[in-house]
Amino acid sequence: MNYDAQPTVVRSQDSVLATNKLLRNTYSLLAMTLVFSALTAGLSMAMNFPHLGLFTLVGYFGLLFLTTKLRNSAWGIVSVFALTGFMGLTLGPMLNYYLTMPNGSQIVMQALGGTGVIFFALSAYAIKSEKDFSFMGGFLFVGILVAFLAGLGAYFFEMPGLALAVSAMFVLLMSGLILYETSQIIHGGETNYIMATITLYVSIYNLFTSLLHLLGAFSGDN
Repeated sequence: MNYDAQPTVVRSQDSVLATNKLLRNTYSLLAMTLVFSALTAGLSMAMNFPHLGLFTLVGYFGLLFLTTKLRNSAWGIVSVFALTGFMGLTLGPMLNYYLTMPNGSQIVMQALGGTGVIFFALSAYAIKSEKDFSFMGGFLFVGILVAFLAGLGAYFFEMPGLALAVSAMFVLLMSGLILYETSQIIHGGETNYIMATITLYVSIYNLFTSLLHLLGAFSGDN
């Protein structure tokens, strides 16, 4: 007679409940931060905020560091909204730029729609298939580092062709990051919903801006 069967079932049920709670908390916080980010982007557009340039990276990494330090406290929530609100502010000037194009509204809506389709499709696939994508971690880290450095090179040396290639790289890398992070949540690799939210938010933000750049470039008006 197997006396360990019942405890194993109980542990399994507890694990499923914990995963479902983590997913619920992550997606709830993600939805709220996306709405807040959209509001700050709208404010930035209305007030015609200037492009912050490299200060965007300083603000992002500073707030990311703060959020990481506060991830296990209630102040972590405040830091998450500070980070995502700041990223929304940096998005405003970019949106204003594309909206000045003759078909700018269409480009923005296509980028937004494409981002939504990619995110929901990949998230649903990772959840339904329950595949473990942890093997992608090392590749994604190296790929993002290379793309980031290449992006800095394109910015400083004014190389539009390289910038376009970096945007294409980020579309692929952020798609992979969505699969990876969702898999981490499901399989217990990520247990903090604040950090899970940040990772998914950054994936969505970079995916949207990269699609925006690609669509704007191929529209013939950029």
